[in-house]
Amino acid sequence: MNDIDNILTRSDFSREEIVRLLSLEGEEKVKLFRKAAEVKAEHSGHEVYFRGLVEFSNVCDKNCYYCGIRKDNSEVKRYNLSDEEILAAARFAWENQYGSLVLQSGELASSAFADRVEKLLREIKRLSNGELGITISLGEQSPEVYRRWFEAGAHRYLLRIESSTPELYRKIHPNDSLHDFDSRIACLRSLQKAGYQTGTGVMIGLPFQTLENLADDLLFFKSFDIDMVGMGPYLEHAETPLYAYRETLLPLQQRFDLSLKMIAVLRLLMPDINIAAATALQAIDPLGREKAVKVGANVIMPNITPGMYRNDYALYQNKPCVDEEPEQCKGCLDARIALAEGEIGYGKWGDSLHFQKRMKTSSR
Repeated sequence: MNDIDNILTRSDFSREEIVRLLSLEGEEKVKLFRKAAEVKAEHSGHEVYFRGLVEFSNVCDKNCYYCGIRKDNSEVKRYNLSDEEILAAARFAWENQYGSLVLQSGELASSAFADRVEKLLREIKRLSNGELGITISLGEQSPEVYRRWFEAGAHRYLLRIESSTPELYRKIHPNDSLHDFDSRIACLRSLQKAGYQTGTGVMIGLPFQTLENLADDLLFFKSFDIDMVGMGPYLEHAETPLYAYRETLLPLQQRFDLSLKMIAVLRLLMPDINIAAATALQAIDPLGREKAVKVGANVIMPNITPGMYRNDYALYQNKPCVDEEPEQCKGCLDARIALAEGEIGYGKWGDSLHFQKRMKTSSR
């Protein structure tokens, strides 16, 4: 038995072992992917859960150096869906048995924004008879706002750390109070305390990033006891400061392969969490999300934002599926998930098994 075979028999790895796994190529990479698929089948089966994604506004108060909808990008056509448009998308998700909805927008922290989201959450619960699960990804808020939204019906929250290495975090964000690493960590803790299934994630292939940084990210997810993760390849955007470093980036295919290895290693490290297959994967490979499902992901987020707005929620360039309406997207994904040897968990919330175990442990 060689060292890789030995490492893959375990579910706990050192930083050095994770770096080794992220470096695998050829037949050894195939072994990693095969083992991750086995662990996923054993712990979460073959079901893939849908989260109907509504990107309801690209108005943002943040100026992150990697993001196409950053506040200072004057080239963005800003939009804000009406409450009626958001509720219509939620009804589509409910009527088409998606099981869950994701509300996502640029980061705003005003009292008006908090009130509006709370009202929308209650309306979504009402129109779906409480049957539609709700994930929100709305950035940094106060503990009180998180509590209000949880009580209004949201039960999962995704707040991506983007990098768990403070030095790298500071290189990809402005150095001010709106972009503070410690504040991001505090928000993640507030989400766990409020009772959310708590999710985070990182970009893979950033400028200045090393394999050691990525290994630390995976160990951070485990030490933080995260319930769900959404991570994918970094894709540059011409209207951002990080675009100046594009010549230093890994080739797109290497970023893609590294993302799949991150998913596979995370599935081995945390067998019972939910892992999303990021849409950014599909921007590199037409079957990107399906390949992610095969190596460990079990959540896909079909975009159900009205098609006329999708081009304007451009966190990165060459975003896929911007010309499709929700009905087209659903039929496409049915076939794609079958190709990836998965089964869609229609009508199911698809809650994190890790969260359920975490709650049982904390209640003892």
